Amino acid sequence: MISTDGKKYTTDCADAKGLLRIVQSIPSPKAEPFKQWLAQVGSDRLDEIENPELATQRTRELYKAKGYPDDWIEKRMRSIAIREELTEEWKNRGVKEQLEYAILTAEISKATFGLTPAE
Repeated sequence: MISTDGKKYTTDCADAKGLLRIVQSIPSPKAEPFKQWLAQVGSDRLDEIENPELATQRTRELYKAKGYPDDWIEKRMRSIAIREELTEEWKNRGVKEQLEYAILTAEISKATFGLTPAE
């Protein structure tokens, strides 16, 4: 990796998945709360696979916790659903280029929120 001094140094690195695996392997009791949290998050995501409405509810709660108004949350949730339907339709019709999907997203954002993704 390149250091702040501009020199290259050999170093150990890990992505998020790798870091989580490292934490799982730590035998310290101090790591237990984090391991319990990871287990809970994993369990929650498995529940969401069984019942996708739980994922939608979690998304709404996260937006609410971040302070977004209810009308914004509703617009955002509708735009996500519409985008999923449209991208599925495009996929069924043979669209494969990422650029076309990016254009679709930009148009949905513009129509829903009156702005482009860069704004």
